[in-house]
Amino acid sequence: MKLILLISLVAVCLLARAAETKFSLPPETARLKAGPGVELAKAQCSLCHSADYISTQPRLTRTFWKAEVTKMQQKYGAPILTNNIDGLVDYLTGAYGKDDARPGTGKKQ
Repeated sequence: MKLILLISLVAVCLLARAAETKFSLPPETARLKAGPGVELAKAQCSLCHSADYISTQPRLTRTFWKAEVTKMQQKYGAPILTNNIDGLVDYLTGAYGKDDARPGTGKKQ
């Protein structure tokens, strides 16, 4: 009984000490590239990602960006309205991607 009490007391002390720990993140220095849709991307993508995270991705195709945005919405629960997906994809492809053609048509998506 005394051992359980001692362990509980130590755990409470450690938790109390951990609660006092303070930290601060460095200021955001990266910015999303200017362009049509940047405000939408700031509002939607910046909820979870830094601009650095987006800007350090390789130049990805529209198909990839659409799959990523859809995955963020459907699998990870990102609060992206379905009618905003194409706008985000347009911005991400234009600012950080490369165009790809629809298979078999030669037309860009």
